[in-house]
Amino acid sequence: MTATGHDAEQRKMEEIYARHFDMVYRISLSYLKNPTDAEDATADVFARLLRKKPGFDSSEHEKAWLIRTAVNICKDRLKHWWNRRTEITDQTDPTRATEYDSNEVWQAVIELPPRCKDVIYLYYYEGYTSREVAEILERPHSTVRSQLREARERLKGVLQDEE
Repeated sequence: MTATGHDAEQRKMEEIYARHFDMVYRISLSYLKNPTDAEDATADVFARLLRKKPGFDSSEHEKAWLIRTAVNICKDRLKHWWNRRTEITDQTDPTRATEYDSNEVWQAVIELPPRCKDVIYLYYYEGYTSREVAEILERPHSTVRSQLREARERLKGVLQDEE
């Protein structure tokens, strides 16, 4: 690759990083519940992007690839033997709170089971339709609608209890 081609490729990757870093970090934090682990997972997502250099058909395809990759990396980390060996109750550092940590709705969302958390996040925070969420998560559309309904009911219960 020529120097000009390399520079263009680097700029493209930097633009993708700038556009999607916050989203990938939020997904990672919602799964891993620890800012340090979320940062590591986010770095892994972008490292995979650099290694694989997938060709994207559109900005939505790019976003969907990053979401799917982040979810998969987080699930793999959660399956790791060390996470099964240790009790992860609250490893978050209170001095490193983010804007998402301080929001009670966000806190309620990250406490949801993964099947509910995924659909709520993609539907409300990323603005996908339920059909698009189904495609991204590779689940039947009816399942996603049921999971959205279940997640809303759980959130309603949690948030009413806090009042």
